[in-house]
Amino acid sequence: MRIAVAMSGGVDSSVAALLLKREGHEVVGLSMQLWDRSAETGRTSRCCAIDDLSDARRVAWALDIPHYVLDLQEEFAEKVVRPFVASYLAGETPIPCSACNSKVKFATLWDRARGMGCLAVATGHYVRKATGPDGDRTVLRKGADPEKDQSYFLWDLTPEQLSAARFPVGDLTKTEVRELARAAALPTADKKESQEICFVPKGDHAGDFVREHAGAMGLPLPTLPGRIEAPDGRPLGVHSGHYRFTVGQRRGLGVAASERLYVLSVDPRENRVVVGAQSELSVREARVEEMRFVSGQPAGPFRARARVRHRGVETPATVVPGEGASGRVLFDEPVRGVAPGQSCVFYDGDVVLGGGVLRVNVAAPPRTLNS
Repeated sequence: MRIAVAMSGGVDSSVAALLLKREGHEVVGLSMQLWDRSAETGRTSRCCAIDDLSDARRVAWALDIPHYVLDLQEEFAEKVVRPFVASYLAGETPIPCSACNSKVKFATLWDRARGMGCLAVATGHYVRKATGPDGDRTVLRKGADPEKDQSYFLWDLTPEQLSAARFPVGDLTKTEVRELARAAALPTADKKESQEICFVPKGDHAGDFVREHAGAMGLPLPTLPGRIEAPDGRPLGVHSGHYRFTVGQRRGLGVAASERLYVLSVDPRENRVVVGAQSELSVREARVEEMRFVSGQPAGPFRARARVRHRGVETPATVVPGEGASGRVLFDEPVRGVAPGQSCVFYDGDVVLGGGVLRVNVAAPPRTLNS
């Protein structure tokens, strides 16, 4: 089979290409030029940089496979970066990796790969595929290495995208991946990995990026300074942009208090940030939009374990799909720090059922996320 491998210049995608070639597939390396503003700013991001493209090319040479660089900067700016900036301005904390996976890697990249005669597209994600219990569909499973599992970022793949996807390193641990790379003398074997937002320059806060790019994208910034308030409306201080705060944040609030304070909600319409005690962060119910079910559409309400952060603990919950792609998640136990804009992913054991994007009505009391 002719398979395209999305080669990021890291060790995981390098080993993905290595394993597929060893299986006898015709492997084509595809790297994506996504975001390069170094000529304008003099700074580079932590990945998607020229050095990463060079590393990917070196791996392709070592494996003796063809390698191409695709210019997807316009698609990335439209489908990932602009929604990222808009989401922060709306008082949310978005996850650009999910949008990049479903709307660029497994959409635009897959279209280009098919045009080159490829029958599948592979990545270095730590997830696995399997056949569902009824035998007529493909399901997404967690990676075998619980420390590296990336299923939280792939919940919004369509069933069609999942069917065409390959995840060669999903059954391996990170240690095993590096050992394979060293044994094959791949130049990325000991390359450090980045876990930051790839297009935000090193050392910058996401809020700095939002402020720098909002104007060029036609997205208005709020009038500054804004207000920092207690839940009862008492003024506690001022802030330099509500988009610099996320629900659950404790550090960098700029407010002196006798107890630790946490961000409870961000209200972009009133340009205010509400802070309070840690006990006020817990919620029992959340509204979810943009719901998608990668492993099969449910017929109605269902039980699942819900995760609201990448490294978060899964909580037993009842998911109630509503009209369109919206729904509610009723947690069995209170969940702390549920931030709008983050993903809420539903699991049945190690199978990813689907997920959605957490939303919040800013007019609601800080203790709930009900619509």
